[in-house]
Amino acid sequence: QVQLGESGGGLVQAGGSLRLSCTASGRTFDYYMAWFRQAPGKEREFVAVLNRIGSVTWYADSVKGRFTISRDNVKNTVSLEMNKLTPEDTAVYYCAADGQVNPYRDSGFREQEYEYWGQGTQVTVSS
Repeated sequence: QVQLGESGGGLVQAGGSLRLSCTASGRTFDYYMAWFRQAPGKEREFVAVLNRIGSVTWYADSVKGRFTISRDNVKNTVSLEMNKLTPEDTAVYYCAADGQVNPYRDSGFREQEYEYWGQGTQVTVSS
């Protein structure tokens, strides 16, 4: 069983930065770890995912070059560094984990593919 908990959300002005953290319990080093987000009235969408050792990452086109996902398997944490934020980045951000996804084979980019989820943290970007 894996439990995930996000932190670090808040209110920031456009152009600013935030760093989200997800603390995990359980054997998360066996899992791909990802961030998704859900804006009001929209479906939850993929943001970023990284492999078990944190050496390979994948990003949504909308955040590529601005966001960086990383993990620390000793501390059981995964982070999302967000820079050059825009109001379009406003959403609840969720941490997710799954041991079966495989981004190399187009698996790991959809909400339904992940077994474990955190409760989410709100990010609001003002214009």
